[in-house]
Amino acid sequence: MPTFPKFYILSTFFLLGSWVDIPGSSALALDFVNDIVPVLTKAGCNAGSCHGAAIGRGGFKLSLYGGDPKSDFESIVYQLQGRRINKSNPQDSLILRKPTEQISHEGGTLFDLNSESAQRILTWIQDGATFNSSLELANISVSPERILLDRTNIPVDLTITAHYSNGLTRDVTRWSVLTSEDETAVQTSKENPTVKPIRNGRHIVTVRYLTQVKAIEVITPLVDIPAEIQIPATKIPNHNFIDSEINQTLEILKLQPAGQASDSEFLRRVYLDLTGRLPAVSFTKSFLSSNDPNKRHALIRSLLASPEYTEFWSYRFANLLRLRPQSLGEENSEAYFQWIQSHVAADTSIKDFARTLILAKGDSRINGPANFYRTTTDARQHTEFTSELFLGTRLRCANCHNHPLDKWTQDDYHGLAAIFAKVDLGEEIRIKLEGTSIHPRTSAPAVLRIPGSEINLSNSDDPRIEFANWLTAEDNPYFARAFVNRLWKLTMGRGLVAPVDDFRDTNPATHPELLTLLADDFVDHGYSVRHTLARICESAAYQRTARSTEHTKHDNMYYSRALRVPLDAAVHADAVSDVLGLPERYGEHPPGTRAIQLLNPLTSSRSLDILGRCDRSGSCDDPTAGPSPLSKLLHFFNGDFLNGRLNASGSRLQNLLAEGVQPKDIIKEYYLAAYSRFPTQKESEFWLAELHKFDTNSNRDQFLEDFVWSLMTSRDFITNH
Repeated sequence: MPTFPKFYILSTFFLLGSWVDIPGSSALALDFVNDIVPVLTKAGCNAGSCHGAAIGRGGFKLSLYGGDPKSDFESIVYQLQGRRINKSNPQDSLILRKPTEQISHEGGTLFDLNSESAQRILTWIQDGATFNSSLELANISVSPERILLDRTNIPVDLTITAHYSNGLTRDVTRWSVLTSEDETAVQTSKENPTVKPIRNGRHIVTVRYLTQVKAIEVITPLVDIPAEIQIPATKIPNHNFIDSEINQTLEILKLQPAGQASDSEFLRRVYLDLTGRLPAVSFTKSFLSSNDPNKRHALIRSLLASPEYTEFWSYRFANLLRLRPQSLGEENSEAYFQWIQSHVAADTSIKDFARTLILAKGDSRINGPANFYRTTTDARQHTEFTSELFLGTRLRCANCHNHPLDKWTQDDYHGLAAIFAKVDLGEEIRIKLEGTSIHPRTSAPAVLRIPGSEINLSNSDDPRIEFANWLTAEDNPYFARAFVNRLWKLTMGRGLVAPVDDFRDTNPATHPELLTLLADDFVDHGYSVRHTLARICESAAYQRTARSTEHTKHDNMYYSRALRVPLDAAVHADAVSDVLGLPERYGEHPPGTRAIQLLNPLTSSRSLDILGRCDRSGSCDDPTAGPSPLSKLLHFFNGDFLNGRLNASGSRLQNLLAEGVQPKDIIKEYYLAAYSRFPTQKESEFWLAELHKFDTNSNRDQFLEDFVWSLMTSRDFITNH
């Protein structure tokens, strides 16, 4: 019979291939990896705030969360001439006396001298303090994985089971660590793995044992609705498979969906999402007056086939690929953008799009996609950029240590970096034989490998080929999901996984089945962006109103209503120009140039700076270091962005006044231009009543300027909703 680890005052027996702990004697030596490291993790010794920090603490360095147990063993047993272990007098070992605070310890008392944690360490030292690790942890399972409760403040016990590569299992509940993403929403117990929701909604708790992490969902209804008035999922509007999944979640959370968006809400929303523009007043009137029951479907298809779609989504792809003349040069940037634009226009398969980028080579001034490799300055940066772009993962977290919240290891990170180190990043992109990436743990060249794979690619003439094949394979679990998640975020306001570049087991999708269905549908339809955008825009979930009710006001991730999303800076600037009827000037660019047409994201523009444009030096997925809301407000009050153009020569307002258009019709015109709707009767009466307070034409003209200003600084104008 093989030798298996035991606990202090515990023996083991086997039942149906499982390993069960039974009180008894201590006949077998403890296992450092499976018995001692969990003690250190449970006590927090190897956390990032303690000895698991990059430089350790107090001269003692442990790997983060026990990610490198061999290194930890060396630190504990052999560093400082073995001072941390006293085999002659085990009870005097520093590794025992410090956490029990028998001597001064900056971290305080972590466990009692009579605790099972202390007894494990003591027994391990008494038995010779050997590494003795014959079992390999494969994964863990948590029961229950999903907790559905009808109210808060109900504690639920968890059971965590370790699964080993040889088929054995072990209850490791006592030694697992629970972390709530928000302790004000879900409380966890350190001693006994128990979770208790204290705030309604969906919450995530991370369970860690050794290097394995799992996320569990804790769900309670967001609102308290009597069962007799709750709308069942089968009664909620359902246009396609998207709605089937969304509606099931709404039913679980007892969320009553908002009604369908009005034609004007839908028109403005879909125009902004697909073309980055507001619809023309004439088209708005035509669309609103149409009784065609298929007009929404027809509009979606028309916009997806329009030149404006190509223009706007080329801009979005340029943001995604971080196209920046400051890094690439003007000539290279032109070649890159023309390539992007041609592929957006042709709706090229994203699979082929990605392969072309990854395998690009040649003169980057002529071959646009070759500039993919000139976006970053070295192999490590390119590893991080590529993993975020195509895998939706933050592989950068595995640079200095194994990813603390995901499966990625240092070997994965530096193995991919070694692949990209083979690429010469000059004007001429080519493969070089001598390229290497130094692994910080070994101080030697990293072994070329695909993330998550053990295959050594060191003998490949161009290892990018193997990486591209793996990435774009239909069974790749990341590529299609990551891309449809980006499309979902750009149209629905929030990714099913958020942030979009942070896919990991401990950050699960709000609707995992929907994400899988979207990815499968994307693959089945040739990785077509247009197809997936049409799917989303045609769903009932997309076409809901953004107006919140008592039942939906707290929902910002389940799509019971549409989300309000701040306009992208360039889209905002263009919308202002369109409503005012007077374009903004951008440096030396010709009059009429739109902000989304600017190749250089740093083209001189105070307005774009104030609106918070992305300079493409990093990810544009979410606004980061933009101006403060106060700065924006002051700019709207005092700057030329609005004030200098409201009644300037050639503006919409000046032209309407010159044509003798009546004030009530001017008000209608601006509502149609800015909001894609007619003013309500109440709104018309209010503005006309205000207007009649002024007795001269000049005062009335000034009032109309103020009226236009108020529309364009309103929440309804500066958001897509």
